[in-house]
Amino acid sequence: MSYLGNPPWESGITPPELIDFIASHPPGRALDLGCGSGTNVITLAQHGWQAAGIDYIPRAIRAGRKKAHHADVDVNLRVDDIIKTENMGGPYDLVLDMGCYHGLPLSLRPAYRRNLIDILDKEGTYLLYALTTEDAEHIPGVSQADIDGFSQILELQFQQEGTDRERPSAWFRFKSRAWDKL
Repeated sequence: MSYLGNPPWESGITPPELIDFIASHPPGRALDLGCGSGTNVITLAQHGWQAAGIDYIPRAIRAGRKKAHHADVDVNLRVDDIIKTENMGGPYDLVLDMGCYHGLPLSLRPAYRRNLIDILDKEGTYLLYALTTEDAEHIPGVSQADIDGFSQILELQFQQEGTDRERPSAWFRFKSRAWDKL
């Protein structure tokens, strides 16, 4: 993937689902996994959140830093691997993923899910937007097996089905289970 031109996932607009979450939750610490050029990290910071974002594409992070500077917000945007938790800090009150998880190879998904236990606060929220599929092995997307995997460590609070460029998609909101942190 590259950031030449305008990638379709970079709308520059924070989705209403995140705006609704921000409006109904007090500011805290937030991490955007696969943050791209930082649109949502900047929005979170503008609403009082201590916001960080990670992406593996240096050009996207450079663009995000420039956007944050122009927006006059203090955010932490960096190039890193979302599978490694040692550099992520935490715990976070909100971990956001808009379209990153569904692009991961199936072999990396269990590690990603386990990492949420390390970085999410014991009362934290994980907000996921992803393309959905019945066959994640052959069609990129989140399958029921992925949701079941998340549900082993987090409590599914909300799921809203939709479409994205004629592909099935969904928003998922998971909450930490306090007993996972004991």
